[in-house]
Amino acid sequence: MKIKIFADGADKSTMLEMYQRDYIKGLTTNPTLMRKAGITDYRAFCKDILAHIKDKPLSFEVFSDEIIEIERQALEIAGWGENVYVKIPVTNTKGESCCGLISKLARQKIKVNVTAIMSLEQVWNVVSNLQPDVPSYVSVFAGRVADTGRDPIPMMSAALEMLKIAPASELIWASPRELLNVVQADLIGCHIITVTNDIINKMSLLGYNLDSYSLDTVKMFYRDAVAAGFKL
Repeated sequence: MKIKIFADGADKSTMLEMYQRDYIKGLTTNPTLMRKAGITDYRAFCKDILAHIKDKPLSFEVFSDEIIEIERQALEIAGWGENVYVKIPVTNTKGESCCGLISKLARQKIKVNVTAIMSLEQVWNVVSNLQPDVPSYVSVFAGRVADTGRDPIPMMSAALEMLKIAPASELIWASPRELLNVVQADLIGCHIITVTNDIINKMSLLGYNLDSYSLDTVKMFYRDAVAAGFKL
């Protein structure tokens, strides 16, 4: 596959383990994952990870809700390392667009990862505010789009076309729900997919013989029935 696989998480030991895998080309995290992992000192955690990972892209997210403070946080985060991408939500919690700030940051050569995108209108608004020669990520939450009963593939294909005006930018298929999404994203030419550990752990199943998989499943049911001591 040509698609780049980025590991999504906030557990230090797991992040470092993922970093060691050649097929993991970058890592991302977010405040929700960090909270679940028990992180309390945001700056210290990020800088600790950066002390170990210097040669693969890392995305860290701002967490203010005020545009002026988002800008301040973005500038600080960007200063932590050359491999850092600053995650900026497409809007704040009031629904106010962050595209003006994205444009300002892009003009300053700040590498951004615009996140929580779920419509083609949002994709276009973001892409039209990027700089053609400044690396950036446009992160469309295809998994959440699918959660609403919509097929994300046409949207992601259209988004790829939109990104042609910003050739240094890459499209991320975010929030995948199953291993099939990795294959789907690769087939349409998506640049990157972010995957959590549960999907990464299924990577060995790619192309696995289905008869063998069927037998594995039968053995699992039998083994568990025996272990439970079931009797009729």
